[in-house]
Amino acid sequence: MSMDADDRALLEDLLAGKHRALARVISKIENRAPGYRDLVSELYAHTGNADVIGITGSPGAGKSTLVDKLAETYRDRGETVGVIAIDPSSPFTGGAVLGDRIRMASTVGDMDVFVRSMSARGTLGGLSTATADAVKAMDAFGKDKIIIETVGAGQNEIDIVRTADTVAVLVPPGSGDDIQTLKAGILEIADVFVVNKADRDGADRTVQELRDMVQLGDESGAAGSGGHHSQEVIDAHDDWDGEPAESEDDAGWTPPIVETVAIHGTGVDAFIDELAAHRDYLVDSGEHAEQVRTRYAEEIRTLLREDVHAMLEDELAAAGGIDALAEAVRQGETDPYSIATDVLDPVETCLETLETGSDGSGTE
Repeated sequence: MSMDADDRALLEDLLAGKHRALARVISKIENRAPGYRDLVSELYAHTGNADVIGITGSPGAGKSTLVDKLAETYRDRGETVGVIAIDPSSPFTGGAVLGDRIRMASTVGDMDVFVRSMSARGTLGGLSTATADAVKAMDAFGKDKIIIETVGAGQNEIDIVRTADTVAVLVPPGSGDDIQTLKAGILEIADVFVVNKADRDGADRTVQELRDMVQLGDESGAAGSGGHHSQEVIDAHDDWDGEPAESEDDAGWTPPIVETVAIHGTGVDAFIDELAAHRDYLVDSGEHAEQVRTRYAEEIRTLLREDVHAMLEDELAAAGGIDALAEAVRQGETDPYSIATDVLDPVETCLETLETGSDGSGTE
């Protein structure tokens, strides 16, 4: 791919460690500005060194405060940090409502903690692709740890699983029925559970309920019982080139439960230790390589869906527009299946032509 001179200079500034260039690249990515794809393509060769940590949980669980203390502790250990805070979208502008989180105050002024808010836009593949690309920008920049914090509900949790190496789920004390309601989803996405605000009433009960839930998941062999990098992925390692799991008993990862009081920094060191343990598990088991392959496969699918969707929108416009076609169906002149066939026909013809040309049996 080719880049214009301005984008080339921007890339060089980012790789040289200039935070302003990092901010501009992420803005270009989020806005899908012209040339952003060429820019992101160049980033891949400089990625793969950062640990990517996802933080999610219900609203009010204390995610922003914990992320703040997490970043502060990593800095105390001499590591650089990038934070992507996925905020609710403004219904008027589509931008992030909360902006660059004012609750993350401990690291204000520290240039080695880069905080960026991104809006939870509902476009096709928008959040997952933009977030993943922003992670690549921070990784290429040289950040040691990249933390993604989500708004805590819905599609964002699916996206964070696809993007993060390790996912921590925050559960506030006294969740009770919420744990039962969210049991299946929590089991599928959590690599580490965090009972934050553990100094409050009901914390001990919440910890025990989580332990019972994790133990029940392990005994039942339910999908996801070993976190979002679970037995299903481990089973694939029989064909992997690295070291396979030694036995079925020690093949998976059981999500640990950590108690924290983020506002005081209590338990943050223990939380970091569990994150590091999960990272070691991924690398030692060979699951990290499988994880990265799966992530890239999903990125390819997402980009293809976006591009094909755009192509089909153009074909619909050429056919008179979606409203005119819908009216034709209403009038009984045609049907949605026939329209879909007609719209896809030139795409299929083009693909068949390419296949014929590539195998040497037809014209190039």
